[in-house]
Amino acid sequence: MVRPALVLPPEPDDRWQLAKQIGVTDTVIHTLEIGDGTQLWDYDHLRRICNWFEDAGLTVSVVEGSVPLTDETRLGRDGRDEEIAAFQQFLRDCGDLGIPVVCYDWMAGIRWARTSAHVESRGGSYVTAYENEKMLGGPTHEAAGVSKAELWENLEYFLDRVVPVAEEAGVKLGLHPDDPPREDVRGVPRIITSVDAYDRVLGSYESEHNGVTFCQGNFAAMGVDVPETIRHFGDRINFVHFRDVDGDADAFVETWHDDGPTDMLAAVRAYREIGFEGPMRPDHVPTMAGESNANPGYHTKGRLFAIGYMKGLLERTR
Repeated sequence: MVRPALVLPPEPDDRWQLAKQIGVTDTVIHTLEIGDGTQLWDYDHLRRICNWFEDAGLTVSVVEGSVPLTDETRLGRDGRDEEIAAFQQFLRDCGDLGIPVVCYDWMAGIRWARTSAHVESRGGSYVTAYENEKMLGGPTHEAAGVSKAELWENLEYFLDRVVPVAEEAGVKLGLHPDDPPREDVRGVPRIITSVDAYDRVLGSYESEHNGVTFCQGNFAAMGVDVPETIRHFGDRINFVHFRDVDGDADAFVETWHDDGPTDMLAAVRAYREIGFEGPMRPDHVPTMAGESNANPGYHTKGRLFAIGYMKGLLERTR
């Protein structure tokens, strides 16, 4: 059964209560930082967070975003073996704590990119957008010198060392697409930009623990048939970001989940057909009336709407 999930902060606030009120019990931890911004991945910190959620009737199903993986590993710099060792221990700790999925990405230098955060959408809501022309110019990024071949070599080096540990720990990895899924962003190469790229990743280490974070908006920006691509990857999909965009990898705008070009009902049917039973969370939601837009794409009201829409589609396809 598909499990609707929400990104929740690692310490309780009203969003925890709202999640339970709408029937969501699966949570996604997006950050593991303490008050001064220090990132913590050690067992004791994870244990404390998991205990807190468990006491509130919530389950940590995914850790994404803040994982012990940086450009030291993506770019193959000195220190990557130490970082990979820390990632391996992180996987063991997640396994010990019953956290089943870890989401990571291979975006070197420049992470997910947007060029507008106040694009007016339905009813005066705000969504984010990307236009590649607005990303051009400026100083050359230090990661621009890396080649695609080097990024692939470094990714395969990483997978060879972490997937066996993920298997032992019982944790499934979900590689997130490059966002936007372009050949490069401001001169920095991207490699996780197509179905063929994912086929190479999945083929480089055959294991259900080496899988996909199926971010629907990124696959839509690739120009693929989203439901058919869901069927293509099948049981290698370990986590889903439920979203949609209008446009392509050069220029797109985020949409309301019920108002984009992708047939979301057909997508949910495809998840049913492949037997997907993992967490699915709404992503890049509109900013609605009364919200500050201080954190574009990640405010609360749009997520609540998206969960209701997801639940309706899931009920329709039952």
